[in-house]
Amino acid sequence: MSSTSQVVKVGIADMNIVRSPDMIRTSGLGSCVGVVIYDERMTVAGMVHVMLPDSKLAKTGHINKAKYADTGIAELAARLKAEGAQSYRLRAKLAGGAQMFQFNSQNSSFKIGPRNVEAVKQALQAHRIPIIGEDVGGSSGRTIEFDPHTCQLHIRTVNKGNHTI
Repeated sequence: MSSTSQVVKVGIADMNIVRSPDMIRTSGLGSCVGVVIYDERMTVAGMVHVMLPDSKLAKTGHINKAKYADTGIAELAARLKAEGAQSYRLRAKLAGGAQMFQFNSQNSSFKIGPRNVEAVKQALQAHRIPIIGEDVGGSSGRTIEFDPHTCQLHIRTVNKGNHTI
């Protein structure tokens, strides 16, 4: 019995979940961070494309949970648990958080990429989800694709090529 796989795409400020043999991908990671949380034994994985560090930055009453590190990590973990993943088996890999533009100011509010990375790491730590691999920082955009069967995160970095973590 053979099964064909598909690649589920995650947009900006979006999240989704896949089971093997399907894979999950997001592109356009500049200052955004792509976070994959997975349960290797259940071959289930989710990805969230985080745009901003903290939901307190929201200007409206309705919050897109996937847009922010704090709410995105919490929501993705909850969705994975609803799919049968166990909290103690959850692991994470992440990529992105580039500093896409150079600013003369030392004001940290312009440094969205590094702030996103730090917020993602804090949210993962708060949920006791260990980070198994990361490719963050720099000044180049990335596209990432995760295979829940192999638990490999394939990363294509603009002008730098491909690698896997």
